[in-house]
Amino acid sequence: MNKKTNSVLFHLAFPVKDIAQTKAFYVEGLGCEVGRESPSSVILNLYGHQIVAHVTNEPLTPQKTIYPRHFGLIFTEEADWETLLKRAQEKQLTFREKAKRRFPGMPAEHYTFFLEDPFYNLLEFKYYVHYEAIFGEREFARVGDSI
Repeated sequence: MNKKTNSVLFHLAFPVKDIAQTKAFYVEGLGCEVGRESPSSVILNLYGHQIVAHVTNEPLTPQKTIYPRHFGLIFTEEADWETLLKRAQEKQLTFREKAKRRFPGMPAEHYTFFLEDPFYNLLEFKYYVHYEAIFGEREFARVGDSI
């Protein structure tokens, strides 16, 4: 991807155990593009944002719930969210939580699903019915599910 599409890009580094497995999930599964790569790390383009997988020797363990740690994307078009959902299903990626509608009929109504990569990193992908709820609707105090 040579074209500059955003004036500010998000960057996230996360732990993995194996570059080949990382590429299988993120490139073949999610459709990320590979940037620079070394035996111990790979830069990935996730919808125009830079995520970097770094190999670690530290133990990686699954979280009991989706909280507190996960990352992902918010789609501004429902069709784009649905396209990624279908891709994840077709590629048989691991769903930590299947697609669902949260807060139906409320200001923060949105659709969401969670994936888990081979190294227990959790990714959430969502689409808000009301765009202004992404950062607004502060009077609607619910954020996430009860734990």
